[in-house]
Amino acid sequence: MSRPIAVLGAGAWGTTLAVQAALAGSDVQLWARDPARAASIAATRENPRLPGIRLPDAVRVTSVVSDALQGAVAVLLAVPVQHLREVATLLPPGTGPLVVCAKGVEAGTLKLPLEILDALHPASAAAVLTGPNFAAEIAAGLPAAAVLAANDGTLRSALIAMLATPRFRLYGNADPIGAQVGGAAKNVIAIAAGVVIGGGFGENARAALVTRGLVELSRLVVALGGRAETVLGLSGLGDLILTCTGERSRNFSLGLALGRGATLANILAGRSAVTEGVATAPALLARAGTVEMPVCAAVTGVLDGSATPRRAMEALLARRLRDE
Repeated sequence: MSRPIAVLGAGAWGTTLAVQAALAGSDVQLWARDPARAASIAATRENPRLPGIRLPDAVRVTSVVSDALQGAVAVLLAVPVQHLREVATLLPPGTGPLVVCAKGVEAGTLKLPLEILDALHPASAAAVLTGPNFAAEIAAGLPAAAVLAANDGTLRSALIAMLATPRFRLYGNADPIGAQVGGAAKNVIAIAAGVVIGGGFGENARAALVTRGLVELSRLVVALGGRAETVLGLSGLGDLILTCTGERSRNFSLGLALGRGATLANILAGRSAVTEGVATAPALLARAGTVEMPVCAAVTGVLDGSATPRRAMEALLARRLRDE
């Protein structure tokens, strides 16, 4: 028996998740905000952001939220965190369960994704899907793994059954705070890793920076009520490895360009997809409060223009010597 699932957000990641849900046996309603874009994807059965990937027949595309939600047993929110609140307000009370499929911290409120949903839909069960995933590879059928994090074990199991396929392995996790912080912080650390390579500081420097970034990520997770061991899983270390080494990573490639001397404005002007780490870095630093976050602070300085990439890296190296 089919299980209708709504996927809100028809970018590369939302479309990939729609494909995976269809392969897992669900009927999928994929929502695109722009009616013209929705009509084009529906007619061609292909999203230009995933060239060569044909949508399964079980995926229906719409620009009408109520149509997307019709009969849905789960709603995947595959929109950037900075737009999550806007999209979540379109959902009627009682919609759910809701699954956040984005990484970051909301600018201004400094809220994590599930905190946004809890404020808007306190009665809806919610979870977060995160991990080391490039959409194009998963859509192409290459093997990958991700984490489905929620406090409710029954909810985790039900959602995993709806989305997992033989080539998209999902692990349950009972630490949604750690999973969310890992997904947000890795984007910031990936920008730093890109700056290191783009600035010619070398592979030794990148390895050191990523390792120390993992330490500060762990400090923040624990301070916010998460578990240190979550940082060593797919949502932490796994995501760091991918985004700090792969040039397909929007955050790493942005850092790479910054390190080579490009301006942030020019980099962003040439992109259609959102680079989450740009908004997340200052928000994460503010949310951290008194938690020591030197890598995040360095990235924030480079992004706001208060430090050059070289000065930011020199400041990190000049920190007080101490035991690891």
